[in-house]
Formats: sequence, structure tokens, C-alpha cells
Amino acid sequence: MALEITKVELFGENRDGDQMTYTCASGTAIPLGTLLTLSDPRTAAANTASGGATAGIAAMQKSGTDFSTQVSVWTNGVFEAYASGAVTAGDEVQAASVATTFPNCVGLKQSAGKKIGYALETAATGEKFTFKLQL
Repeated sequence: MALEITKVELFGENRDGDQMTYTCASGTAIPLGTLLTLSDPRTAAANTASGGATAGIAAMQKSGTDFSTQVSVWTNGVFEAYASGAVTAGDEVQAASVATTFPNCVGLKQSAGKKIGYALETAATGEKFTFKLQL
């Protein structure tokens, strides 16, 4: 596992995290808990940049050899992630740049970044913290 984001509590009408289904590449493995970037048309892939559009968090394990081209994602709930920088409870957060040390990081929202939710705890760089995903 590569520091995937952990589900704490799911919200939505059926308490399923308001799951959505997106298209994804057939030969790509997507671990459960991976932060996914949104691209056109309605396609999700592992996050590769800071502040881009976020599809959500992988709600399933997708094998790279199953020939599947769909992935379910959570879009509403409380999750635990690693901080890419210092965050304070209440701060708006965004998907952070991918780093080998901390993939799937969430960080303080920068002016040009797209908000994915807000921090529920204060954390230092590399520390786990909970945040409310709100897409």
C-alpha cells in the first residue's frame, strides 16, 4: 500500500459516500483509497498534480489485469490522509502534488487550487489528519 486515504465515515442518502462511477484505463491498477483526478470525458485516474479537479477517492480496489474500465469513487464523507504541509482545523484543503514520500496527500488550499473539502484537525507535514471530503 502506498499511503492510501482511509475512510472514517461516509455520508449521503444511503451513507455510501455518494459513490459515482467513472471511466478509467483498462490496464491500470487503482488501490482502494487512491485520490483520483477528474478529466474529460468523465474519466478518473490517480492524482498527479496539485490543485486540479478531483473525481473523489477510490471506493474499490481495481486490478491492472481485470480489463475493467470503470471505478467507483466516494465523493462525500470524512477521511484520514497525510498532510502535504501544515494545516489547521477548518482550513480548506485540496489535492496535493504527488510525492514519492507522501502520495495521496491533501494540503492547504492555494489560491489557484480547487477545494476538495476542509480539515477537521490540525496537522504538521507528513502527519495523518481527518478532513471532510465535499465534492
